Amino acid sequence: MFSNFFSQLNKVQSRQYTIDRWLLLLVTGLLVFGLIMLSSASSVIAYENHQDAYYFFKRQLFFAAIGALAFWIGSRTPHQLWKKLALPALIVSLLLLIALFLPGLGKLVNGSRSWLNLGFVTFQPTELIKLLFIVYLSAWFAKHRSAGHSNHSDSLYPFLAIYGLIATLILLQPDLGTLIIISGASFVVFFISGVPLRKLLAICLLALLALAALVSFSERQQKRFHCVIDASYDSMGACYQVNQSLIAIGSGGFFGRGIGNSRQKYLNIPEVHNDFIFAVIAEEIGLVFCLLLLATFFALFAKGFAIAKNSSDDFAKNLATGITAWLAIQTIFNIGGIINLLPMTGIPLPLISYGGSSLISSLFALGILANISRHQKYGSL
Repeated sequence: MFSNFFSQLNKVQSRQYTIDRWLLLLVTGLLVFGLIMLSSASSVIAYENHQDAYYFFKRQLFFAAIGALAFWIGSRTPHQLWKKLALPALIVSLLLLIALFLPGLGKLVNGSRSWLNLGFVTFQPTELIKLLFIVYLSAWFAKHRSAGHSNHSDSLYPFLAIYGLIATLILLQPDLGTLIIISGASFVVFFISGVPLRKLLAICLLALLALAALVSFSERQQKRFHCVIDASYDSMGACYQVNQSLIAIGSGGFFGRGIGNSRQKYLNIPEVHNDFIFAVIAEEIGLVFCLLLLATFFALFAKGFAIAKNSSDDFAKNLATGITAWLAIQTIFNIGGIINLLPMTGIPLPLISYGGSSLISSLFALGILANISRHQKYGSL
């Protein structure tokens, strides 16, 4: 299998294709902006914990270098080869999730067993699983559609069974935020595969009922939903992070305090360099430039869906749509939680938040999207 993989890779590399330049520009712009803002947002906590104001910045710069390599590999690897690796991708996903519960491998952080400790490296496998599961679903639905099956139950029930197994393993950690991202991206791929809207709505209704049931059994999640309704509820407890974020955003005004001049980053906002970095960004660059940042994200996602629309085959279409939906949903839930329109989920802001697992997996996925853009029916957009 792997000898065939690399032989086909060499053949494709010998041919000339053009990556969508706008996609490359948007990814590069967000990555550079994220490094600049991380340097500012993390300086206080980095000095407090590591006596080096640039500790997190230097590590993120290292992750970005690895991520750039991952992007290049993804962009140079023919996307059709991932279709052949779809089943191994699913198996790897399940093994990684199971490994989290093995003694000595799974690491408990902030009440969630979502980190895998291999001794020489510690990472969050769920960040990679987001991509691997999308690869598998994209191949599954493309195969079903190419076979000309008119009965969507043939793909619906296996999809629900596989999704249910993945969801159960994620909930056992527990990691509701990741489950929301994977669920949203999966249903988007399922929808574009041609499933009738009534069946998709029925599945979404069942998913909402399941979410309501999960929240009803979790006091922590109930408090997070309560904070959305009333931010003053438990302002020094469950709603503390949200309140501090809103203070940062409000004090930024229209044009911000200036990069490096945040006050809330002085140990007022927990995880200021990670999940809550957008609050410091809003405080330092203000509303006007935050809208420009959101417009950049929107342009990236619009480009991703345009690439999916113009893809040359069903698998590429599914994969491009799934990757774009994943990153878009994650961005919406991160920023939505910080401005208190959605409950906090503890998920990073793509290409901006600190973290090697998230940054590298996101750049690798965007590299695959770049490769798909090489094979569009109408050329580069």
